[in-house]
Amino acid sequence: MAVSSTFVACPKLETLLNHHNKLETPLGLVGVRALPKNNRSSRRGLIQRARCELSDSAPNAANISALEQLKNSAADRYTKERSSIVVIGLSIHTAPVEMREKLAIPEAEWPRAIGELCGLNHIEEAAVLSTCNRMEIYVLALSQHRGVKEVTEWMSKTSGIPVSEICQHRFLLYNKDATQHIFEVSAGLDSLVLGEGQILAQVKQVVKVGQGVNGFGRNISGLFKHAITVGKRVRTETNIAAGAVSVSSAAVELALMKLPESSHASARMLIIGAGKMGKLVIKHLVAKGCTKMVVVNRSEERVKAIRDEMISGVEILYRPLDEMLASAAEADVVFTSTASETPLFLKEHVETLPPACQEIGGVRLFVDISVPRNVGSCVNEVETARVYNVDDLKEVVAANKEDRLRKAMEAQTIIAEESNQFEAWRDSLETVPTIKKLRAYAERIRMAELEKCMSKMGDDVNKKTTRAVDDLSRGIVNRFLHGPMQHLRCDGSDSRTLSETLENMHALNRMYGLEKDILEEKLKAMTSGQQK
Repeated sequence: MAVSSTFVACPKLETLLNHHNKLETPLGLVGVRALPKNNRSSRRGLIQRARCELSDSAPNAANISALEQLKNSAADRYTKERSSIVVIGLSIHTAPVEMREKLAIPEAEWPRAIGELCGLNHIEEAAVLSTCNRMEIYVLALSQHRGVKEVTEWMSKTSGIPVSEICQHRFLLYNKDATQHIFEVSAGLDSLVLGEGQILAQVKQVVKVGQGVNGFGRNISGLFKHAITVGKRVRTETNIAAGAVSVSSAAVELALMKLPESSHASARMLIIGAGKMGKLVIKHLVAKGCTKMVVVNRSEERVKAIRDEMISGVEILYRPLDEMLASAAEADVVFTSTASETPLFLKEHVETLPPACQEIGGVRLFVDISVPRNVGSCVNEVETARVYNVDDLKEVVAANKEDRLRKAMEAQTIIAEESNQFEAWRDSLETVPTIKKLRAYAERIRMAELEKCMSKMGDDVNKKTTRAVDDLSRGIVNRFLHGPMQHLRCDGSDSRTLSETLENMHALNRMYGLEKDILEEKLKAMTSGQQK
Protein backbone atom coordinates (compact mmCIF):
# COMPACT_ATOMS: atom_id res chain seq x y z
CA MET A 1 0.00 0.00 0.00
CA ALA A 2 1.46 3.33 -1.05
CA VAL A 3 1.49 5.26 2.21
CA SER A 4 4.22 7.14 3.96
CA SER A 5 3.24 7.09 7.61
CA THR A 6 0.48 6.73 10.16
CA PHE A 7 -1.75 9.45 11.56
CA VAL A 8 -0.61 8.57 15.07
CA ALA A 9 2.68 10.46 15.10
CA CYS A 10 4.08 10.90 11.60
CA PRO A 11 4.57 14.60 10.78
CA LYS A 12 3.09 14.30 7.29
CA LEU A 13 -0.20 12.54 8.00
CA GLU A 14 -0.44 14.21 11.38
CA THR A 15 -0.29 17.57 9.61
CA LEU A 16 -2.77 16.42 7.00
CA LEU A 17 -5.20 15.09 9.59
CA ASN A 18 -4.90 18.07 11.92
CA HIS A 19 -6.93 19.90 9.31
CA HIS A 20 -9.74 17.42 9.91
CA ASN A 21 -9.51 17.66 13.70
CA LYS A 22 -10.24 21.38 14.11
CA LEU A 23 -13.62 22.20 15.69
CA GLU A 24 -15.68 24.02 13.08
CA THR A 25 -19.11 24.10 14.74
CA PRO A 26 -20.35 24.29 18.33
CA LEU A 27 -21.77 20.79 17.87
CA GLY A 28 -18.31 19.29 17.51
CA LEU A 29 -18.65 18.06 13.93
CA VAL A 30 -15.10 17.74 12.71
CA GLY A 31 -13.56 17.78 9.23
CA VAL A 32 -16.83 17.36 7.30
CA ARG A 33 -15.77 19.81 4.58
CA ALA A 34 -12.50 17.95 4.11
CA LEU A 35 -14.09 14.64 3.20
CA PRO A 36 -13.52 13.43 -0.37
CA LYS A 37 -15.82 15.16 -2.83
CA ASN A 38 -16.84 11.88 -4.43
CA ASN A 39 -18.12 10.55 -1.10
CA ARG A 40 -21.21 12.76 -0.75
CA SER A 41 -23.61 9.96 0.20
CA SER A 42 -21.25 8.75 2.93
CA ARG A 43 -20.86 12.34 4.08
CA ARG A 44 -24.62 12.86 4.37
CA GLY A 45 -25.05 9.58 6.22
CA LEU A 46 -22.23 10.41 8.58
CA ILE A 47 -23.60 13.85 9.36
CA GLN A 48 -27.09 12.43 9.95
CA ARG A 49 -25.71 9.78 12.33
CA ALA A 50 -23.70 12.40 14.14
CA ARG A 51 -26.78 14.62 14.55
CA CYS A 52 -28.84 11.70 15.89
CA GLU A 53 -26.17 10.86 18.41
CA LEU A 54 -25.88 14.49 19.49
CA SER A 55 -29.56 14.52 20.35
CA ASP A 56 -29.09 11.62 22.81
CA SER A 57 -28.44 12.03 26.51
CA ALA A 58 -24.71 11.35 26.13
CA PRO A 59 -23.48 14.13 23.81
CA ASN A 60 -19.80 13.63 24.64
CA ALA A 61 -19.82 9.97 23.61
CA ALA A 62 -21.64 10.88 20.42
CA ASN A 63 -19.10 13.59 19.65
CA ILE A 64 -16.25 11.13 20.07
CA SER A 65 -17.95 8.58 17.83
CA ALA A 66 -18.49 11.11 15.06
CA LEU A 67 -14.94 12.42 15.42
CA GLU A 68 -13.46 8.96 15.12
CA GLN A 69 -15.50 8.11 12.05
CA LEU A 70 -14.57 11.37 10.39
CA LYS A 71 -10.92 10.97 11.30
CA ASN A 72 -10.85 7.44 9.93
CA SER A 73 -12.50 8.64 6.74
CA ALA A 74 -9.81 11.31 6.40
CA ALA A 75 -7.10 8.75 7.01
CA ASP A 76 -8.53 6.49 4.34
CA ARG A 77 -8.00 9.25 1.86
CA TYR A 78 -4.25 9.04 2.27
CA THR A 79 -3.81 5.37 3.18
CA LYS A 80 -6.14 3.57 0.78
CA GLU A 81 -5.67 5.77 -2.27
CA ARG A 82 -2.57 4.94 -4.25
CA SER A 83 0.21 7.52 -4.30
CA SER A 84 0.91 9.07 -7.71
CA ILE A 85 4.11 9.46 -9.69
CA VAL A 86 4.15 13.07 -10.90
CA VAL A 87 6.52 15.02 -13.17
CA ILE A 88 6.72 18.80 -12.81
CA GLY A 89 9.02 19.96 -15.57
CA LEU A 90 10.27 22.74 -17.80
CA SER A 91 12.25 21.92 -20.92
CA ILE A 92 13.68 23.49 -24.04
CA HIS A 93 10.29 22.80 -25.63
CA THR A 94 8.33 24.83 -23.04
CA ALA A 95 10.59 27.38 -21.33
CA PRO A 96 13.28 29.90 -22.39
CA VAL A 97 16.90 29.34 -21.45
CA GLU A 98 16.85 32.30 -19.02
CA MET A 99 14.22 30.54 -16.92
CA ARG A 100 15.90 27.14 -17.12
CA GLU A 101 19.17 28.69 -15.94
CA LYS A 102 17.53 30.01 -12.77
CA LEU A 103 15.79 26.70 -12.06
CA ALA A 104 18.85 24.54 -12.74
CA ILE A 105 20.18 22.54 -9.78
CA PRO A 106 23.86 21.46 -9.85
CA GLU A 107 24.45 17.75 -9.50
CA ALA A 108 26.15 18.25 -6.14
CA GLU A 109 22.90 19.79 -4.83
CA TRP A 110 20.59 16.97 -5.94
CA PRO A 111 20.66 15.11 -2.57
CA ARG A 112 19.81 18.33 -0.73
CA ALA A 113 16.97 19.03 -3.16
CA ILE A 114 15.58 15.51 -2.70
CA GLY A 115 15.64 15.98 1.06
CA GLU A 116 13.81 19.30 0.87
CA LEU A 117 11.21 17.96 -1.55
CA CYS A 118 10.52 14.94 0.65
CA GLY A 119 10.10 17.32 3.58
CA LEU A 120 6.97 18.71 1.90
CA ASN A 121 3.70 17.44 3.36
CA HIS A 122 2.46 15.46 0.38
CA ILE A 123 5.75 14.22 -1.12
CA GLU A 124 7.09 10.77 -0.24
CA GLU A 125 9.91 10.28 -2.80
CA ALA A 126 11.72 12.55 -5.25
CA ALA A 127 14.39 12.83 -7.94
CA VAL A 128 15.85 15.74 -9.92
CA LEU A 129 16.82 15.60 -13.60
CA SER A 130 18.56 18.89 -14.36
CA THR A 131 20.41 19.35 -17.67
CA CYS A 132 21.05 22.22 -20.07
CA ASN A 133 17.83 21.39 -21.92
CA ARG A 134 15.49 20.43 -19.08
CA MET A 135 14.68 20.79 -15.40
CA GLU A 136 12.32 18.03 -14.31
CA ILE A 137 11.30 16.97 -10.82
CA TYR A 138 9.87 13.49 -10.32
CA VAL A 139 7.94 12.82 -7.12
CA LEU A 140 5.75 10.21 -5.49
CA ALA A 141 2.87 12.28 -4.13
CA LEU A 142 0.16 11.43 -1.59
CA SER A 143 -2.08 13.92 -3.39
CA GLN A 144 -1.61 15.00 -6.99
CA HIS A 145 -3.03 18.51 -6.62
CA ARG A 146 -1.38 19.33 -3.30
CA GLY A 147 1.88 17.70 -4.34
CA VAL A 148 2.11 19.77 -7.53
CA LYS A 149 1.28 22.94 -5.59
CA GLU A 150 3.97 22.29 -2.96
CA VAL A 151 6.67 21.41 -5.51
CA THR A 152 5.85 24.45 -7.67
CA GLU A 153 6.10 26.71 -4.63
CA TRP A 154 9.42 25.06 -3.72
CA MET A 155 10.74 25.68 -7.24
CA SER A 156 9.67 29.32 -6.97
CA LYS A 157 11.40 29.70 -3.61
CA THR A 158 14.68 28.16 -4.78
CA SER A 159 14.83 30.00 -8.13
CA GLY A 160 13.25 33.35 -7.31
CA ILE A 161 10.81 32.93 -10.23
CA PRO A 162 7.16 33.74 -9.37
CA VAL A 163 4.81 30.76 -9.18
CA SER A 164 2.58 32.28 -11.86
CA GLU A 165 5.49 32.45 -14.31
CA ILE A 166 6.54 28.86 -13.61
CA CYS A 167 2.96 27.71 -14.17
CA GLN A 168 2.94 29.35 -17.60
CA HIS A 169 5.89 27.28 -18.79
CA ARG A 170 5.73 24.03 -16.80
CA PHE A 171 4.26 20.74 -17.93
CA LEU A 172 2.61 18.20 -15.63
CA LEU A 173 2.41 14.45 -16.17
CA TYR A 174 0.92 11.79 -13.93
CA ASN A 175 1.50 8.05 -13.46
CA LYS A 176 1.51 6.26 -16.84
CA ASP A 177 2.10 9.51 -18.74
CA ALA A 178 5.00 10.32 -16.39
CA THR A 179 6.43 6.83 -16.93
CA GLN A 180 6.19 7.14 -20.70
CA HIS A 181 7.84 10.58 -20.59
CA ILE A 182 10.97 9.52 -18.70
CA PHE A 183 11.25 6.45 -20.95
CA GLU A 184 11.08 8.70 -24.03
CA VAL A 185 13.63 11.07 -22.49
CA SER A 186 16.03 8.22 -21.75
CA ALA A 187 15.60 6.85 -25.29
CA GLY A 188 16.46 10.26 -26.77
CA LEU A 189 13.00 10.77 -28.29
CA ASP A 190 12.47 14.06 -26.44
CA SER A 191 15.88 15.51 -27.40
CA LEU A 192 16.55 18.16 -30.02
CA VAL A 193 18.72 15.63 -31.85
CA LEU A 194 16.56 12.52 -32.02
CA GLY A 195 18.28 9.55 -30.40
CA GLU A 196 21.28 11.44 -29.00
CA GLY A 197 23.12 9.49 -26.32
CA GLN A 198 24.11 12.12 -23.75
CA ILE A 199 20.70 12.14 -22.05
CA LEU A 200 20.98 8.43 -21.21
CA ALA A 201 24.23 9.13 -19.37
CA GLN A 202 22.45 11.94 -17.48
CA VAL A 203 19.61 9.62 -16.45
CA LYS A 204 22.21 7.12 -15.21
CA GLN A 205 23.77 9.90 -13.15
CA VAL A 206 20.45 10.54 -11.39
CA VAL A 207 20.48 6.94 -10.16
CA LYS A 208 24.15 7.07 -9.21
CA VAL A 209 23.75 10.28 -7.17
CA GLY A 210 20.48 9.07 -5.62
CA GLN A 211 21.91 5.83 -4.21
CA GLY A 212 21.68 5.97 -0.44
CA VAL A 213 19.84 9.32 -0.42
CA ASN A 214 16.81 9.25 1.86
CA GLY A 215 13.83 10.09 -0.35
CA PHE A 216 15.14 8.47 -3.53
CA GLY A 217 12.77 5.64 -2.73
CA ARG A 218 11.64 2.38 -4.24
CA ASN A 219 9.12 3.80 -6.71
CA ILE A 220 11.20 6.68 -8.10
CA SER A 221 14.48 4.77 -8.13
CA GLY A 222 12.69 1.86 -9.80
CA LEU A 223 11.32 4.26 -12.42
CA PHE A 224 14.76 5.67 -13.28
CA LYS A 225 16.45 2.26 -13.32
CA HIS A 226 13.78 0.99 -15.69
CA ALA A 227 14.27 4.13 -17.82
CA ILE A 228 17.95 3.22 -18.21
CA THR A 229 16.96 -0.25 -19.39
CA VAL A 230 14.54 1.29 -21.91
CA GLY A 231 17.18 3.73 -23.20
CA LYS A 232 19.66 0.93 -23.79
CA ARG A 233 17.09 -1.35 -25.39
CA VAL A 234 15.81 1.33 -27.80
CA ARG A 235 19.32 2.16 -28.99
CA THR A 236 20.26 -1.49 -29.38
CA GLU A 237 17.12 -2.71 -31.13
CA THR A 238 16.42 0.31 -33.36
CA ASN A 239 19.93 1.75 -33.83
CA ILE A 240 18.25 5.15 -33.64
CA ALA A 241 21.52 6.95 -32.90
CA ALA A 242 23.02 5.90 -36.24
CA GLY A 243 23.19 8.43 -39.07
CA ALA A 244 24.27 12.08 -38.91
CA VAL A 245 21.58 14.66 -38.18
CA SER A 246 23.79 17.77 -37.83
CA VAL A 247 25.92 19.50 -40.46
CA SER A 248 29.20 18.71 -38.69
CA SER A 249 28.41 15.02 -38.15
CA ALA A 250 27.08 14.77 -41.72
CA ALA A 251 30.35 16.24 -43.04
CA VAL A 252 32.34 13.50 -41.32
CA GLU A 253 29.90 10.79 -42.36
CA LEU A 254 29.94 11.93 -46.00
CA ALA A 255 33.73 12.05 -46.10
CA LEU A 256 34.04 8.52 -44.71
CA MET A 257 31.42 7.28 -47.17
CA LYS A 258 33.59 8.53 -50.04
CA LEU A 259 36.73 6.90 -48.69
CA PRO A 260 37.53 3.19 -48.92
CA GLU A 261 36.71 1.61 -45.55
CA SER A 262 40.25 0.24 -45.28
CA SER A 263 41.63 3.80 -45.33
CA HIS A 264 39.48 5.29 -42.55
CA ALA A 265 42.18 4.92 -39.92
CA SER A 266 45.09 6.03 -42.12
CA ALA A 267 43.52 8.87 -44.17
CA ARG A 268 45.19 12.23 -43.45
CA MET A 269 42.63 14.70 -42.08
CA LEU A 270 42.94 18.50 -42.18
CA ILE A 271 40.48 20.84 -40.45
CA ILE A 272 40.67 24.53 -41.32
CA GLY A 273 39.04 26.63 -38.60
CA ALA A 274 38.77 25.76 -34.90
CA GLY A 275 35.50 27.52 -34.17
CA LYS A 276 32.30 25.82 -33.00
CA MET A 277 31.74 23.87 -36.25
CA GLY A 278 35.41 22.92 -36.57
CA LYS A 279 35.44 21.66 -33.01
CA LEU A 280 32.38 19.50 -33.68
CA VAL A 281 34.02 18.07 -36.81
CA ILE A 282 37.05 17.09 -34.70
CA LYS A 283 34.83 15.43 -32.09
CA HIS A 284 32.93 13.45 -34.72
CA LEU A 285 36.19 12.35 -36.35
CA VAL A 286 37.46 11.12 -33.00
CA ALA A 287 34.16 9.31 -32.40
CA LYS A 288 34.64 7.54 -35.74
CA GLY A 289 38.10 6.34 -34.72
CA CYS A 290 40.37 9.00 -36.20
CA THR A 291 43.34 9.53 -33.86
CA LYS A 292 45.53 11.95 -35.81
CA MET A 293 44.65 15.22 -37.57
CA VAL A 294 46.00 18.66 -38.39
CA VAL A 295 44.13 21.86 -37.50
CA VAL A 296 44.84 25.19 -39.20
CA ASN A 297 43.69 28.24 -37.27
CA ARG A 298 44.61 31.87 -36.68
CA SER A 299 45.60 31.23 -33.06
CA GLU A 300 46.91 28.17 -31.26
CA GLU A 301 45.02 28.79 -28.00
CA ARG A 302 41.70 27.51 -29.33
CA VAL A 303 43.32 24.40 -30.79
CA LYS A 304 45.07 23.72 -27.49
CA ALA A 305 41.74 23.99 -25.65
CA ILE A 306 40.18 21.44 -28.03
CA ARG A 307 43.18 19.15 -27.62
CA ASP A 308 42.78 19.24 -23.84
CA GLU A 309 39.17 18.06 -24.13
CA MET A 310 40.05 15.01 -26.19
CA ILE A 311 40.66 11.54 -24.79
CA SER A 312 44.22 10.27 -24.51
CA GLY A 313 45.70 8.82 -27.67
CA VAL A 314 44.31 11.51 -29.99
CA GLU A 315 47.00 13.62 -31.70
CA ILE A 316 45.97 17.10 -32.86
CA LEU A 317 48.70 19.13 -34.62
CA TYR A 318 48.43 22.91 -34.93
CA ARG A 319 49.43 24.83 -38.06
CA PRO A 320 49.16 28.62 -38.54
CA LEU A 321 46.99 30.07 -41.30
CA ASP A 322 49.94 30.91 -43.56
CA GLU A 323 50.74 27.18 -43.77
CA MET A 324 47.25 26.31 -45.03
CA LEU A 325 48.22 25.36 -48.61
CA ALA A 326 51.25 23.37 -47.45
CA SER A 327 49.03 21.50 -44.98
CA ALA A 328 46.42 20.84 -47.71
CA ALA A 329 49.14 19.33 -49.91
CA GLU A 330 49.76 16.71 -47.19
CA ALA A 331 46.06 15.94 -46.56
CA ASP A 332 43.64 13.49 -48.13
CA VAL A 333 40.48 15.12 -46.73
CA VAL A 334 40.12 18.86 -46.08
CA PHE A 335 37.26 20.18 -43.91
CA THR A 336 36.72 23.97 -44.03
CA SER A 337 34.69 25.90 -41.48
CA THR A 338 35.86 29.50 -41.25
CA ALA A 339 34.06 32.84 -41.30
CA SER A 340 36.07 34.06 -44.30
CA GLU A 341 33.96 36.03 -46.79
CA THR A 342 36.24 35.08 -49.70
CA PRO A 343 37.15 31.57 -50.87
CA LEU A 344 40.25 30.01 -49.33
CA PHE A 345 40.64 27.50 -52.15
CA LEU A 346 40.19 28.19 -55.87
CA LYS A 347 41.09 26.14 -58.95
CA GLU A 348 44.54 27.75 -59.29
CA HIS A 349 45.36 26.83 -55.65
CA VAL A 350 44.29 23.20 -55.86
CA GLU A 351 45.65 22.22 -59.28
CA THR A 352 49.20 22.86 -58.05
CA LEU A 353 48.78 20.45 -55.12
CA PRO A 354 50.13 16.91 -55.43
CA PRO A 355 47.48 14.16 -55.68
CA ALA A 356 46.15 12.52 -52.56
CA CYS A 357 47.57 9.13 -51.57
CA GLN A 358 46.79 6.24 -53.88
CA GLU A 359 45.16 4.27 -51.08
CA ILE A 360 42.12 6.51 -51.42
CA GLY A 361 42.28 6.70 -55.19
CA GLY A 362 44.45 9.81 -55.54
CA VAL A 363 41.44 12.17 -55.26
CA ARG A 364 41.48 14.81 -52.54
CA LEU A 365 38.14 15.53 -50.84
CA PHE A 366 37.09 19.07 -49.85
CA VAL A 367 34.15 19.13 -47.45
CA ASP A 368 33.07 22.76 -47.09
CA ILE A 369 30.57 23.47 -44.26
CA SER A 370 31.04 27.26 -44.35
CA VAL A 371 28.55 29.89 -45.46
CA PRO A 372 29.81 31.83 -47.42
CA ARG A 373 31.69 28.95 -49.01
CA ASN A 374 35.43 28.55 -48.34
CA VAL A 375 35.99 26.38 -51.42
CA GLY A 376 35.05 27.68 -54.86
CA SER A 377 32.90 25.47 -57.09
CA CYS A 378 35.61 25.78 -59.75
CA VAL A 379 37.74 23.37 -57.71
CA ASN A 380 35.53 20.56 -59.04
CA GLU A 381 37.15 21.16 -62.42
CA VAL A 382 40.41 19.79 -61.02
CA GLU A 383 40.63 16.10 -61.87
CA THR A 384 42.23 15.14 -58.54
CA ALA A 385 39.72 17.01 -56.35
CA ARG A 386 36.06 16.64 -55.30
CA VAL A 387 34.11 19.35 -53.48
CA TYR A 388 31.06 18.88 -51.24
CA ASN A 389 29.25 21.85 -49.69
CA VAL A 390 26.41 22.44 -47.19
CA ASP A 391 23.72 21.69 -49.78
CA ASP A 392 25.20 18.23 -50.35
CA LEU A 393 25.21 17.64 -46.62
CA LYS A 394 21.57 18.68 -46.20
CA GLU A 395 20.50 15.69 -48.27
CA VAL A 396 22.41 13.36 -45.93
CA VAL A 397 20.91 15.04 -42.86
CA ALA A 398 17.37 14.93 -44.26
CA ALA A 399 17.65 11.25 -45.16
CA ASN A 400 19.01 10.40 -41.73
CA LYS A 401 16.30 12.42 -39.96
CA GLU A 402 13.62 10.57 -41.89
CA ASP A 403 15.26 7.29 -40.94
CA ARG A 404 15.39 8.30 -37.28
CA LEU A 405 11.70 9.20 -37.33
CA ARG A 406 10.90 5.70 -38.56
CA LYS A 407 13.07 4.27 -35.81
CA ALA A 408 11.34 6.53 -33.27
CA MET A 409 8.05 4.85 -34.15
CA GLU A 410 9.67 1.48 -33.51
CA ALA A 411 10.98 2.84 -30.21
CA GLN A 412 7.45 3.79 -29.13
CA THR A 413 6.42 0.14 -29.38
CA ILE A 414 9.28 -0.79 -27.06
CA ILE A 415 8.39 2.03 -24.67
CA ALA A 416 4.73 0.96 -24.52
CA GLU A 417 5.79 -2.60 -23.69
CA GLU A 418 8.26 -1.47 -21.01
CA SER A 419 5.70 0.95 -19.53
CA ASN A 420 3.27 -1.93 -19.01
CA GLN A 421 6.00 -3.95 -17.34
CA PHE A 422 6.86 -1.08 -14.99
CA GLU A 423 3.21 -0.49 -14.10
CA ALA A 424 2.81 -4.21 -13.39
CA TRP A 425 5.85 -4.10 -11.09
CA ARG A 426 4.44 -1.06 -9.32
CA ASP A 427 1.02 -2.69 -8.98
CA SER A 428 2.66 -5.70 -7.35
CA LEU A 429 4.10 -3.44 -4.64
CA GLU A 430 0.57 -2.62 -3.44
CA THR A 431 -0.01 -6.02 -1.85
CA VAL A 432 3.48 -6.63 -0.44
CA PRO A 433 2.81 -5.03 3.01
CA THR A 434 -0.44 -6.99 3.36
CA ILE A 435 1.25 -10.28 2.45
CA LYS A 436 4.00 -9.65 5.00
CA LYS A 437 1.62 -8.59 7.77
CA LEU A 438 -0.82 -11.45 7.13
CA ARG A 439 2.05 -13.95 7.41
CA ALA A 440 3.30 -12.25 10.58
CA TYR A 441 -0.24 -12.25 12.03
CA ALA A 442 -0.66 -15.98 11.31
CA GLU A 443 2.80 -16.73 12.72
CA ARG A 444 1.99 -14.94 15.99
CA ILE A 445 -1.18 -17.02 16.37
CA ARG A 446 0.71 -20.23 15.51
CA MET A 447 3.44 -19.55 18.04
CA ALA A 448 0.95 -18.66 20.78
CA GLU A 449 -1.13 -21.79 20.20
CA LEU A 450 2.00 -23.95 19.88
CA GLU A 451 3.25 -22.66 23.22
CA LYS A 452 -0.10 -23.52 24.86
CA CYS A 453 -0.02 -27.00 23.35
CA MET A 454 3.53 -27.70 24.47
CA SER A 455 2.83 -26.50 28.00
CA LYS A 456 -0.13 -28.89 28.23
CA MET A 457 2.02 -31.78 27.00
CA GLY A 458 4.46 -31.31 29.86
CA ASP A 459 8.24 -31.19 30.08
CA ASP A 460 8.97 -34.78 29.12
CA VAL A 461 8.16 -34.34 25.41
CA ASN A 462 11.08 -35.46 23.25
CA LYS A 463 12.57 -33.39 20.43
CA LYS A 464 11.06 -35.56 17.71
CA THR A 465 7.54 -34.98 19.00
CA THR A 466 8.19 -31.27 19.46
CA ARG A 467 9.44 -31.02 15.90
CA ALA A 468 6.44 -33.00 14.61
CA VAL A 469 3.97 -30.70 16.37
CA ASP A 470 5.84 -27.63 15.11
CA ASP A 471 5.81 -28.96 11.54
CA LEU A 472 2.10 -29.76 11.86
CA SER A 473 1.28 -26.22 12.97
CA ARG A 474 3.34 -24.75 10.13
CA GLY A 475 1.66 -27.01 7.62
CA ILE A 476 -1.82 -26.00 8.81
CA VAL A 477 -0.95 -22.30 8.65
CA ASN A 478 0.62 -22.59 5.19
CA ARG A 479 -2.39 -24.48 3.83
CA PHE A 480 -4.71 -21.91 5.37
CA LEU A 481 -2.73 -19.00 3.89
CA HIS A 482 -2.36 -20.56 0.44
CA GLY A 483 -5.74 -19.32 -0.83
CA PRO A 484 -5.45 -15.72 0.43
CA MET A 485 -1.85 -15.48 -0.85
CA GLN A 486 -2.86 -16.67 -4.31
CA HIS A 487 -5.51 -13.96 -4.43
CA LEU A 488 -3.02 -11.29 -3.34
CA ARG A 489 -0.54 -12.00 -6.14
CA CYS A 490 -1.04 -10.36 -9.51
CA ASP A 491 1.38 -9.54 -12.33
CA GLY A 492 -0.75 -6.57 -13.44
CA SER A 493 -1.21 -7.82 -16.99
CA ASP A 494 -4.99 -8.09 -16.56
CA SER A 495 -6.81 -5.02 -15.25
CA ARG A 496 -9.80 -7.03 -14.00
CA THR A 497 -7.56 -9.38 -12.05
CA LEU A 498 -5.63 -6.44 -10.62
CA SER A 499 -8.83 -4.75 -9.48
CA GLU A 500 -9.98 -7.95 -7.77
CA THR A 501 -6.56 -8.37 -6.15
CA LEU A 502 -6.73 -4.89 -4.62
CA GLU A 503 -10.28 -5.56 -3.39
CA ASN A 504 -9.03 -8.76 -1.77
CA MET A 505 -6.17 -6.84 -0.18
CA HIS A 506 -8.47 -4.24 1.37
CA ALA A 507 -10.85 -6.98 2.58
CA LEU A 508 -8.04 -8.88 4.32
CA ASN A 509 -6.73 -5.65 5.84
CA ARG A 510 -10.17 -4.96 7.32
CA MET A 511 -10.84 -8.53 8.49
CA TYR A 512 -7.53 -8.97 10.30
CA GLY A 513 -6.91 -5.35 11.30
CA LEU A 514 -3.67 -5.21 9.29
CA GLU A 515 -3.90 -1.56 8.24
CA LYS A 516 -2.79 -0.30 11.62
CA ASP A 517 0.27 -2.57 11.57
CA ILE A 518 1.15 -1.48 8.04
CA LEU A 519 0.83 2.19 8.98
CA GLU A 520 2.93 1.71 12.08
CA GLU A 521 5.65 0.06 9.99
CA LYS A 522 5.58 2.98 7.58
CA LEU A 523 5.80 5.36 10.53
CA LYS A 524 8.89 3.62 11.87
CA ALA A 525 10.54 3.75 8.46
CA MET A 526 9.70 7.42 8.03
CA THR A 527 10.83 8.34 11.55
CA SER A 528 14.14 6.50 11.21
CA GLY A 529 14.68 8.16 7.83
CA GLN A 530 14.09 11.62 9.26
CA GLN A 531 16.53 10.97 12.10
CA LYS A 532 19.39 10.07 9.74
